[in-house]
Parts: sequence; structure tokens; C-alpha cells
Amino acid sequence: MCHSEEKKTDKQYHQMIETPIPKLITSLAIPTIISMLITSVYNIADTYFVSKLGRSASGAIGIVFSLMAAIQAIGFTVGMGAGSTISRLLGEQKEQEAKEIAVSGFALSLALGAIVTGIGLLYLTPLMRLLGASETILPYAKSYGFYILLAAPVMSGSFVLNNLLRSEGKAKFAMLGMVAGAVFNLVLDPIFIFDLDLGITGAALATAISQSVGFVILLGCFLLKKSSLPMTIRNISRKAGSYGAILKTGFPSFLRQGLASVATVLLNQKAADYGDSAVAAMSIVGKIFMVFFCIVIGFGQGYQPALGYNYGAREWKRVRKAAYFTTLVAVGIMSVLGVAGFLCAGILMKLFMQADEEVVAIGTFALRCQCVVMPLIPIGVVSNMTFQSIGREWSATFLSACRQGVFFLPLILLLPGIWGLTGVQITQAVADAATAVVSVPFIVVFFRKLKKLEHAEN
Repeated sequence: MCHSEEKKTDKQYHQMIETPIPKLITSLAIPTIISMLITSVYNIADTYFVSKLGRSASGAIGIVFSLMAAIQAIGFTVGMGAGSTISRLLGEQKEQEAKEIAVSGFALSLALGAIVTGIGLLYLTPLMRLLGASETILPYAKSYGFYILLAAPVMSGSFVLNNLLRSEGKAKFAMLGMVAGAVFNLVLDPIFIFDLDLGITGAALATAISQSVGFVILLGCFLLKKSSLPMTIRNISRKAGSYGAILKTGFPSFLRQGLASVATVLLNQKAADYGDSAVAAMSIVGKIFMVFFCIVIGFGQGYQPALGYNYGAREWKRVRKAAYFTTLVAVGIMSVLGVAGFLCAGILMKLFMQADEEVVAIGTFALRCQCVVMPLIPIGVVSNMTFQSIGREWSATFLSACRQGVFFLPLILLLPGIWGLTGVQITQAVADAATAVVSVPFIVVFFRKLKKLEHAEN
């Protein structure tokens, strides 16, 4: 390592373990929240513009959303696995090992994304049917899904690059690529869909191109040496253990995102029993709720590198303060958003489907149910991210499986049989409440252990 790189790394280390916790987490969280919101803009923009093409086209966006969730699962698995490992390594001042994890994680994400592209394009029609497309939605889903699959390596690679930058405390640079991609998406969507008369294919093209723009900008941050993790071939690891560590640490993210994809498929299938209007309504609700959810996820992802650095540096008091601060602030934010969302649910639905009263009515009730439990959501999110950041993979894996797996999957199979469409509408809210209840004992035990570690070293 040259003298200038060593000095830069040392400065970053002291910043992460000495800056007051509220200031540190807020400075990391704000750009990350913006990045997460920008990510949701891709789907929100497509949903808004495609909704002008009719309910079947809107339903197709919801169908392909589960495919995008699967691609994101790859990106988040490798990105969060590499990022969490890197934060701890930098906290332990093991810079070379951190560099190897960064390059290896990026290469792994591109390879896995390419595999998804190949398999997805080969089985495009049965894949769309498996995801819940009805015969009327299928042509739209295939048109949209084709280009999303082509962009899979770029999408998964972008998530990894974003996480790598955040893992070393460079959240502002991580935000740049996401913002640029979203701006392109917002500009290209109406041009491709309406001006060029490409319909839903135009929406998919706009998303693919926009993701590619963001990817190039994020990669440029590494190539232009804005990061202390140089993206060079010589740093790629030849040890199977390095990739194992990435996948093991990132597995909770894979489970969380993978289960989200499965949950979306089942939700679409159950909603389809009540017609395209129900599929379209739940698809729109999912996009709106994702904006709210992105805020707490973004705040949590700003918290993770701060936690990882300080845990690696054995700064137990700062670790405890970081967990307390993040939980309290996230609960406060989601409480305010929950109230606002509940009151404005009908207005938000009409932004997408003003002319379709059935879709608006179904979506308004479902969105209000989710808003009621929004203050509880940060408890599960922060608990999961805490254990993932400190390397407690099994606890993190279980907690990440609760929201969309342990609770959602059986509930979406059970509740519609009892309450019909209402069962579909309330499933996510019930699953979120149950996840919060289960998470409380885990985080209480964690705080107690931190206090013991503090006393042991004093």
C-alpha cells in the first residue's frame, strides 16, 4: 500500500470509531436513504407510466417485480456479505484482506447475474407463468421481463458496488450512481413508452439503460480511485474460503430478498383469484409501501458500516449507542410515515389508477393495514441488520426469514381461505407485527451481552 492510500485508510478508520454516533450514522444514512429511495423510483416510475396502458400492463409490472427481487437478492447477498465483512476487516485494520473481498465479491455478482440471464431467457414463458402471470397479463410480462433479464448482471453488480462504497463509509459516492440512473429512468420512461410508442417494452428498456448508467458511474468511483478498495484483478481471491465468507455473511440478505420474491409470487397468485384488478391493486400497494420501507432499510444500511467498524475495533459502548440510536430514530420516522400513509392512502392509489375505482378501493384498504403496523417494522429490520453486521449469521438468517418467510408464506396460504380478498390485503401487516414480536428477545439479549463486554474491559 502506498503512503497516500495508507494515510487515507487511517483517516477513515479514525472517523468511523471517533465521530459521535448520531452524527456518524446520520451522515452515512442520509445518502443511503436517498439511494434506497432512488432504487424504488425505477419501479414507481414504471408503475406510474405503465398504469396508463391498462390494468393488465400494471399487473405485469407486479409479476416482473418478483423477478427483479430475485436479481436484487443476488446483489444484496454478495453486496451485504462483502460489505459487512469489509467493515469488520477495516475496523480490525486488515486492509489487504478487505481489498480481496471487494474485488472477489464484485466478480461473483457479475457471474451469478449472467447465470440468471441465461436461464431466464431460455425459460421466459414458463418463468412468467410461474411468477403468477394470467393469460391476459402474460404478453406484457414477457415483454417487460426480457429486458430486465438482459440487465441482470449489471443490476446485481450495481448493488455490490453500492454496498462496497458504503462499507468503507463512502455513502455519498454510493448515492451518485443511483441518483443518475433514476434521473435517466424518469426521462426515458415517457419517451420510450409514449413518444416512441414502445409501450411496456419501452418501460423495460428505460429501466435496463438506466441501470447500466448507474453501474458505469459506480464502477467509475473505483477506477478513479475515489475508494480505498481498488478494483484490480491482482486483488481477486483464489481462496474458496473468501467466497464462502461472502456468501455466509450475505445469506440473511439472500433469504430476505429471495423470500420477498417468493412472497410476491404467492401474493400475485392469491390476488389473481379475485381478478386482474386485485393483482394491479396489490402491485401498486407494494410499490408505494416499498418507498416507506426503503427509508428504514436505508437508515439501517447507514447504521451497518458504523456498527461493523466499531464492533471490529471492540468499541462496545459505541456499538450499543449505535443500536439504540438507530432503533429509536427508525421507529419515530416510520410512525410519522405510517400516520401520513394511512390518511393519504386513497390519494396515493388514485395517482396510479384514478379511473379504476375497484383497484383504488382494494389498494386503499391494503395500504392502510400496512401503515397501521409500520412503527413496528424497524424492530425487525434493525435486529436483523445488527446480527448480520457483527457476523452472527444464524441469528441474522432466522430474523431475515421471519417477515416474508416464517410468517408471510403460511399466512398468505391460510388467511385468504378464511377471509377471501381481505385475507390477501392484511397478510403483510400481520406478518410484520409477528416479526417485531419475535425480534424483541434477540435484541434484548444482545444489549445485555454488550454491557457485560463493556464491564469486562473497564
